[in-house]
Amino acid sequence: MKTVGFAAYDPKKPLAPYAFERRGLRENDVAMEILYCGVCHSDLHTARNDWGWSYYPIVPGHEIVGRVTQVGNQVSRYKVGDHVAVGCMVDSCQECDQCKKGEEQLCREGNTGTYAGYDRFTKEPTQGGYSKHLVVREEFCLRMPEGLDLSKAAPLLCAGITTWSPLKTWNVGPGSRVGVIGLGGLGHMAVKLAVGLGADVTVLSRSNAKEADALALGASRLLVSADSDAMAQAHDHFDLIIDTVPVRHDITPYMPLLDVDATLVLVGQVGPMEEFNTVPLLLGRRRVAGSPIGGIRETQEMLDFCAEKNILPDCEMIRMDEINAAFERMEKADVRYRFVIDMASLEAPAAV
Repeated sequence: MKTVGFAAYDPKKPLAPYAFERRGLRENDVAMEILYCGVCHSDLHTARNDWGWSYYPIVPGHEIVGRVTQVGNQVSRYKVGDHVAVGCMVDSCQECDQCKKGEEQLCREGNTGTYAGYDRFTKEPTQGGYSKHLVVREEFCLRMPEGLDLSKAAPLLCAGITTWSPLKTWNVGPGSRVGVIGLGGLGHMAVKLAVGLGADVTVLSRSNAKEADALALGASRLLVSADSDAMAQAHDHFDLIIDTVPVRHDITPYMPLLDVDATLVLVGQVGPMEEFNTVPLLLGRRRVAGSPIGGIRETQEMLDFCAEKNILPDCEMIRMDEINAAFERMEKADVRYRFVIDMASLEAPAAV
């Protein structure tokens, strides 16, 4: 299948048009035309090889909403014309204990990334959603619920599930006290989802500049982390803190805010962190944890929940040829709160 997209050709150059071929359909594959693709910080990191595992050319994009155009002869869940979605994974071993319990993101053999991965059979590099078409294994194709706005739903496939998974893992529900550090693409989804689950939500920020935004998203309050008196009054307050900050930082000031047996879970920064003081951790029997995305079953659950509660990310729509400007704005935190690419703006190939 011939297609086109935008790719990074090396870490220092802007993304540019790229013509390539998707693999032919296997008997359990779904092919789709991509309608919308969200823009994630991971796309930027991968394009610039910040994590050291990029290959080139590489097509980013793992927040994908599309329309089915073809199915393999063993596909039973989808038909041509269905609206579907793909997140950060396109395959896993399907045989290990984690895969069998619906935790494909924790596959013992490693899941296959939508981009920056390698096909389990051909070993060819996977390419992501900044493109016109995608081919994916049926098990990793998600059903888009009726009533969910397709033009805004794409960021749910990464930002949504990345924050939904820890909320579910740590049993957040009515009466839970949840703190969210950072109010960007991940943070604003954490707020919306936690509020949807019935939690009392506090946004933690270095200043009160985002207080109005936090309250508009459904948070009960904003706690200024630079205000020592306010931080002292919040001692032992939270059952769960979700840390969405995407850069290296010190988590020590947040430890005393956790109640006994409560958890601070890191979902934003991938890589080294500042050293932190273990005293509040030990004396309060508190925990620090990490959480990646969720599994396929959990992602479908999140999509259905968002449709039921009408929870959608706050998005700014861009054209495909505006991606490099969007990357620059992301680095300056100049987006509220997620870019989505209208893939109709990408010229189709001459032959498909």
